[in-house]
Amino acid sequence: MITAPSGGASRPTAGALRLTEARTENPVSVDVDGYLAGLYEHCPFLRPSTSRGMTGWTVYDIAPGSHRYAVEAELFHAGVQAAEWVRPLMGRPFGVLACENVVLRGHCEDADHRELMAWPHWALKHLYAPVGVMFGKFPQGTVETGRRGQRIPPPPFSFLPVRAGVRPLDPQFLETTPDLAAALAVSADDGRDVFEHIPCEWKAVREWASSLPRPAKR
Repeated sequence: MITAPSGGASRPTAGALRLTEARTENPVSVDVDGYLAGLYEHCPFLRPSTSRGMTGWTVYDIAPGSHRYAVEAELFHAGVQAAEWVRPLMGRPFGVLACENVVLRGHCEDADHRELMAWPHWALKHLYAPVGVMFGKFPQGTVETGRRGQRIPPPPFSFLPVRAGVRPLDPQFLETTPDLAAALAVSADDGRDVFEHIPCEWKAVREWASSLPRPAKR
């Protein structure tokens, strides 16, 4: 079970994800070492983050028989927990290196990992961009190229990275969502409750997220 944010109501979907490995810098349920080594040349912040113990991993397995909506809800709240872990670190020395990763494993009855991560990722990055938290989305096996055309190693497992935003750099990665890029460019964490104007229950969050402007076509 994943705990709801402060003030959040209990959720009937609790239990769709099972905690396999609580936050750790060195997980044993997934092999991160080789994957990270291949990413160092693509992300200048990653090596100093791992060397300072500021990259954490939390691993969840989809409970047998779980369906899409329930897994989405649990994954969203796991992302909230990761973001709330990162927020107080951002104001400390080397806070820009803070990064938490939510790993998703297992099979869902009616959606693959790419589909399961889509709505939670979309909602989370819009909720947290104004306070300077950046979300990514990496389904297992995804092949991508960098901005200079270089091949990025495909992830051996699915995960959502949650990290401190880098205001001079990150807005350029959000060119298809200009409103989001603008919010991140002027972001500041004033300690606000990101759920101040929206209920934290997944149904309400998903409805709100579906009303946001869709990414522009490149």
